[in-house]
Amino acid sequence: MTDSKSPRVRAASAKRERLMAAAARVVHQQGAERTTIADIAHAADVPVGNVYYYFKTKDDLVAAALTEHVRQLGLLTGQLDDLDDPRERLKGLVEAWASQREVAARYGCPTGTLAAELDKRTEGGLDVAAGKAIRVLLDWAERQFRELGLPDPGGLAETLVGAYQGMSLLANALREPDVMTRQCARLVGWLDSLSADGS
Repeated sequence: MTDSKSPRVRAASAKRERLMAAAARVVHQQGAERTTIADIAHAADVPVGNVYYYFKTKDDLVAAALTEHVRQLGLLTGQLDDLDDPRERLKGLVEAWASQREVAARYGCPTGTLAAELDKRTEGGLDVAAGKAIRVLLDWAERQFRELGLPDPGGLAETLVGAYQGMSLLANALREPDVMTRQCARLVGWLDSLSADGS
């Protein structure tokens, strides 16, 4: 009996994943307030009526977008964790940011822009969820700095992620992808200059 349901369960799971990926993409491009459930349904190639089976409200879809951003970050950091050297992992993260320069220049950082937008709301708790998504990146970066034996790994993580948020905002405001290229190169140089003895 389980086998007969398996294809249906797989199809439902695939549809939910498509909706989450579409939500992440469309909310990043349009913002949470301007995005409609119909926009996400269209991007996922799912009938609008079917969306409500998986997500009851638009806020549920925005939360799903945040979850998808965290999942994508987990995939990236999981790949980077395969590198032996934590400094190379951090540099790999910066290189990944640089590779997204065109998207950042057009739409900003997916999580940062969403966090800023959701912070203006007075209800819903999605602003807290956005902060938690950024915390995932901060915690990962802090672990790398700690593994390098550097003092104040939490502060260094904040510097790194703050630099990314700043360059994304600047590239987006100016519509200049090269801002990301230049600033990522500076970050790589900064990472190379850090040493445990402070020299």
